[in-house]
Amino acid sequence: MGHRLLDQLSAQMAQGFICSPVVLALGVLLYFQMPVEPAFREVLGGFALALLAGAGLLRAPYVLRPIFWCIALLALGFSVAGWRTQSIAAPVLDWRYYGPVEGRVIGLDRSGSGALRVTLDQVTLGRRGAARTPERVRLSLFGSDAEARPRAGARVMTTAHLSPPSGPAEPHGFDFQRHAWFGQLGGVGYARVPLLLATPPEAGVNFFSIRLALSERVQRHLSGQTGAFAAALMTGDRSGLSQETLQNLRHSNLAHLLAISGLHMGLLAGFVFGALRIGLSFIPALAVGGAVKKLAALGALAAAAGYLGLSGGSVATERAFVMAAVTLGAVMLERRAISLRSVAVAALIILLRRPEAVTGPGFQMSFAATTALVVIFTTLSARNMGRKPSSPVFNLVFGTVVSSGVAGLATLPIAAAHFNLISHYGLIANLVSVPLMGVMVIPLAVLAVCLIPLGLDWIPLKIMGLGLDWILSVAGEVSGWPGAVSKIPAPPDWAFFALCLGLLIVALMVTRVRFIGLAPIAAALLGWVTVERPDVLISDTGTLVGVMQGTQRVLSKEKGAGFVAGVWLENDGDARAQSQAGADWQGAQIGQARIFAASGKRGLTEFSGCSAKDIAVFSEIYEGDAPCTVFDQKRLRNVGSVALRWDASGALKITTARDVAGRRYWNDKALRKARLGH
Repeated sequence: MGHRLLDQLSAQMAQGFICSPVVLALGVLLYFQMPVEPAFREVLGGFALALLAGAGLLRAPYVLRPIFWCIALLALGFSVAGWRTQSIAAPVLDWRYYGPVEGRVIGLDRSGSGALRVTLDQVTLGRRGAARTPERVRLSLFGSDAEARPRAGARVMTTAHLSPPSGPAEPHGFDFQRHAWFGQLGGVGYARVPLLLATPPEAGVNFFSIRLALSERVQRHLSGQTGAFAAALMTGDRSGLSQETLQNLRHSNLAHLLAISGLHMGLLAGFVFGALRIGLSFIPALAVGGAVKKLAALGALAAAAGYLGLSGGSVATERAFVMAAVTLGAVMLERRAISLRSVAVAALIILLRRPEAVTGPGFQMSFAATTALVVIFTTLSARNMGRKPSSPVFNLVFGTVVSSGVAGLATLPIAAAHFNLISHYGLIANLVSVPLMGVMVIPLAVLAVCLIPLGLDWIPLKIMGLGLDWILSVAGEVSGWPGAVSKIPAPPDWAFFALCLGLLIVALMVTRVRFIGLAPIAAALLGWVTVERPDVLISDTGTLVGVMQGTQRVLSKEKGAGFVAGVWLENDGDARAQSQAGADWQGAQIGQARIFAASGKRGLTEFSGCSAKDIAVFSEIYEGDAPCTVFDQKRLRNVGSVALRWDASGALKITTARDVAGRRYWNDKALRKARLGH
C-alpha cells in the first residue's frame, strides 16, 4: 500500500507544473479578497516568502515539496497582484464634473445603449491640475453629430459631464470600479455637443490609425451589418454593429466570434503556417534542409503578432497570442506543440503580466475551453494510437462536432454565471457557422489584407461577405426559435468558486484523486439551484429600489437608472424589461415592513413618515429624524449599493458593496490620496 501511495504521489507531482497556474491564480484571488488594501511592505514580504519557499523546495523531503511549491506560488500570486495594482495607480475623479474636456482619441466602441463611445488619454479638464486629472476618460456621444467618428490620434475637445467610475450595482456584483482602475480609466460620462478638432493626428503610423483605416476600407466594400461584422473580425472595431445583431449573436451563442481570441488567432496562425509550409516546400534547399516547418512557424508567429497589434491588443487577444506563441515556439524547438504544458505556460504568462484578468469571464472561458479541448483530444489520440486512420472528411466532421461540443460544455457554466444566460441551440449554430470561419472567412480575410497594396482586396472581401451573411442569418434564425435562451439567476460567489475548482481537479489530476473534484461540483450546483436573491436591493445613488414580491422583483421606477435595473433583473434570472418590473411598485413591502423610495427633492417633501420596521430610501440627503431604517444620499455615498434580507426570525441583515469590496485603491479616496500624494 505504501508503494502504491508513493506511486500515486509521484504521478501527481509530475503534474505540478500543469497545476501551477491554478495555485498562482488562487494567490491572486487571495489578494482581491482582502478586506483592506495590503501595505507595500506586505507585497514585498510576499515576494520574500516566495523566494524562501522556492529555496526550501530544493532541500525539502520529497513528500513535502508540493507544500513548498504551493506556498511559493500563492505568495507570488498575491504579491504580483499587489505590485500590479500599485504600479498602474492613476488619478480618479472624486466628484461630478461638468465643463471642458480635451484629450487624444485612443479608442472607439459602443455603449450598452448603442451610443458611440470615445476613449481619451492625455486629458485636460479645464483648470484642474495635471496631477489630479485622470489618465483616461471615456465619453458616450449623443446629439445630432453623435455618429461622426473622430480620427485616430486626433486631439479633440468638447463640453461633457464626467463622474467617477461607479461601484457594483449590488453587493457581490461586477465591480466596475476595479475594472476601470486596471484600465487607468479615471472618469466616465457623456457629451451632448459635438467633438471639435483641437489638433490633427501626429505624423507617423500607429496600429490604432491603421486599425480604423482598415475598418473603414472594409465597410466601404461590404455595406451594412455584413461590413460591420467583417470589420469586427479583422480589426476588433465593433462600433458599426447594431444592438439587434449583437443580441442575435449572443442568443445563438455565436458572440464569441466577435471577440478576437483563441478561435481567430488559431485559425489565422494555422492558415498562415499551412500556406507558408506548402509554399516553402517548393524551394529545394529549404525542403531538403528541414527548415520549412520552423520558418513557417516563424512566419505564422509574425502574422499573429501583427494581428495582435491591429486588433487593439485587448486582454482576450493577448491571451490568444500568448497561446499561439507558445504553440509555435514549441514547433520551432521541436517540442510537442499542443499539450497541457503549453496551456500552463500561457496561463502563467498572462497571470504574471495581468493578474487581474483571472476575475474576468474572458480569461476563465478561454482557458476552460482550451484545457477541455486539449484533455479530450489527447485522450482520443492515445486511444486511436496504432489504429487505421479515418478518412479526412470524417475527421473534419468529427473534429468540428467534438470541438464545438466540448468547448461549449466547458464554457457553459462560466458563461451562465457571468451573463445569466443559457443558449439552448448554441451547438447547432456553432456547428453550421464555425467551420465556415476556418475554411472561408479567415483565409479570405488574410488574402484581402495581402491584396490591399494592389487595390484588389475587394475581391476576397466580396466572397468573404457571403460567408458572413450566412453566419448572420444563422444567428438571426436560431435566436428567433421558441425557447432559444433561458435566463438563470447568478450563483453565490462560493458556489462559482467551488464549481471552477472542482472542474479543474477533474481535468488536471491524473490519479483517482480527480474524483474528489465531484464533491465541490455537486455542492456548487446545489447552492446554485437553491440560491435566494436579496429581498431588497438599493442602488448606490438611491434613485432605484427593487423589492422581491413572490418570485419576481418590482422596481421603484419604470424608466431611469436602466443599467442598474437591467443588472438586477439579469441576476434574478428575470427576462422582463424594466418597464414591466416597475409597473407594480405601489405598496411594495416585505412581510410587515413597508419600503419607501423617495426620489429627488419632490420625494423628500412627499415622505409622510414611517414605522420602526420600515425601510426608507432617499436619493437626496435626509435631515429628518425617522424611526425606520434610512438610506439617504449621504449614507449610500459611503457604503455603495445595498442588499437587505430578513431571516426566518424577522431579523434584518444589511450587506453593502463596501462590506464586500473592502477599502481598496479603486474605491477609497483616502487610500488613493495617500498613494498618489494628492
